Amino acid sequence: MKYSESLKKNRDFQTVYKKGRSYANKYLVMYVLRNQENRNRLGISVSKKVGNSIVRHRLTRLIRESYRLQEDRFRCGYDIVVIARIGAKEKNYHDIDSAMLHLAHLHEIIDQG
Repeated sequence: MKYSESLKKNRDFQTVYKKGRSYANKYLVMYVLRNQENRNRLGISVSKKVGNSIVRHRLTRLIRESYRLQEDRFRCGYDIVVIARIGAKEKNYHDIDSAMLHLAHLHEIIDQG
């Protein structure tokens, strides 16, 4: 990820949850909060309710890859937390990618393309 880094600290996640805006669709929930930096920070959360560790890691990789390939289209300066819902469990890359782009358009953090 060229313009981004990972959101790792629980404190950072909590700040985005409390102060950020959220939109959801069938597979994902996305929280977005403006940060004071010139790059994005991406955090991914997949609950144990979604599935075992294999399923959770697979979904994490799909979400990260979707973001990585579309990264040039995202506007800079945001903390983004993506939460996988139970409905995402059996979905393939294209479904997850489509859900990510849909939420990014709702948040207006992605350029048309």
